[in-house]
Amino acid sequence: MSSMLQKAIRRMWAVRGLHKSAVEALKFPCPEDTVTSSFGKFIGEVKPQHLSSVVLDRSKRMVLDSLGVGLLGSTTDVFQLALQHSQLMYAHHDISSVYGLEGTKLSPTLAAFVNGVATHSMDFDDTWHPATHPSGAVLPAVLALSDMMPANGKPSGLDFLLAFNVGVEIQGRLMRFSNEAHDIPKSRFHPPSVVGTMGSAAACARLLSLTPSQSSHALAIAASLSGAPMANAATQSKPIHIGNASRLGLEAAILASQGLEASPFILDAVEGVAGFSAFYKDYTPQHLEPPSHGDHVFLLDEQDIAFKRFPAHLGMHWVADAAASVHKNLVGLGPGAVSPAHIQTILLRVPDSKYINRPFPESVHQARHSFQFNACTALLDGEVTVQSFSPAAAARPELLELLRRVRVEHPRDNPANFDHMYGEVQVALVGGDVLRGRCDTFYGHWRKPLTNESLRKKFRNNAGAVLPTDKVERLIQIVEEMDKLDDCTPLLLQLQ
Repeated sequence: MSSMLQKAIRRMWAVRGLHKSAVEALKFPCPEDTVTSSFGKFIGEVKPQHLSSVVLDRSKRMVLDSLGVGLLGSTTDVFQLALQHSQLMYAHHDISSVYGLEGTKLSPTLAAFVNGVATHSMDFDDTWHPATHPSGAVLPAVLALSDMMPANGKPSGLDFLLAFNVGVEIQGRLMRFSNEAHDIPKSRFHPPSVVGTMGSAAACARLLSLTPSQSSHALAIAASLSGAPMANAATQSKPIHIGNASRLGLEAAILASQGLEASPFILDAVEGVAGFSAFYKDYTPQHLEPPSHGDHVFLLDEQDIAFKRFPAHLGMHWVADAAASVHKNLVGLGPGAVSPAHIQTILLRVPDSKYINRPFPESVHQARHSFQFNACTALLDGEVTVQSFSPAAAARPELLELLRRVRVEHPRDNPANFDHMYGEVQVALVGGDVLRGRCDTFYGHWRKPLTNESLRKKFRNNAGAVLPTDKVERLIQIVEEMDKLDDCTPLLLQLQ
């Protein structure tokens, strides 16, 4: 470790006061009474005892799933591109571990970047409502920062989980300040690139034990580093959104710890000043109440997370389940019944959302964002899996033939909203019969969460692609007992 980096780490622990010179020049309300300051106070004052048993259980499931998805994502081309870029273009320090690559380490910010890219490289990571991917933006940053801390200063497992939950909480609160954020097509920015950066900054500020004022500055700095357009959905650049959110949030917290300041009104709706409201036209913020023991402090207490059973945009899971139910009926018609020769037309009744309405996807990333591809795959195979997106599976003549027979409708009662949408598949057979399947809540949705057994099975399949069985099983044990660890070193060691 260089002497410069050692000095930077030591400065993080120094307590610094809030300089008010910039604030005093503005005729704004007292910074202590702002929405921004309330968020800073929450980050600085929340304690492990505020984590209920429900929040601990749900967040440990999120950590386990995100680790598995990230480890599997380390096998993808986009991860390799991000890693090669980081190794080639930047001088690095061998401090923080990289998913799936034993002995490969980068600087903390670059490790957060490439591990964030890995997590979202297959669109296999968890989803919350309003729609964002909370874990991928936070977990890589918290891991990298924990790696960065001295051996005698590693956070306990409970402190690690507290920081993770703070990062998730800040994302949820910010998303709920906008009605626009609830509806998929209305987002101009990819949500994790906005609230994910803020969540990463908040989590790292908590782990660094920053003061409330420093935590507010970390959020304000992160806001200057946020935002990516939705036009890059279904491209190789989309996973970079998560990588940048994790990396830049970490950088924002480090800069705040060293004394960098930013607007004390960044989260407030101040007339004539574009703060966080620049990302959402209908942004209406509210103060974040200080944590109090015994009450529900975290949104995760009230709403669970959606875990995906296959690596594709969340909206695909409705049509895949609906099509899988039709597949069962087709199989019942006899051998060879699941064939384009027996199918005349396929009608999908789905929400109106252009970026996930892709009749003939031209890449694996587009296929992960295609109602048509996922419905036809489930019609043929009865399910959608990791292997469904391999070049060979995607190029099957029978799949391409089915895609040509798909028609899409957008019913008025089917909004592009993950809390209210449904997927319906109608297959007209050559003989005139019509088979129908409908899914209102797929298995894995927050209303119908995966069991612990299913979640462990997913993790074993994902992590087992790059780690030996003993490490996979050890990781499961460590994460499930995370809140009992004196420090998080056992988790960090398993990722090296």
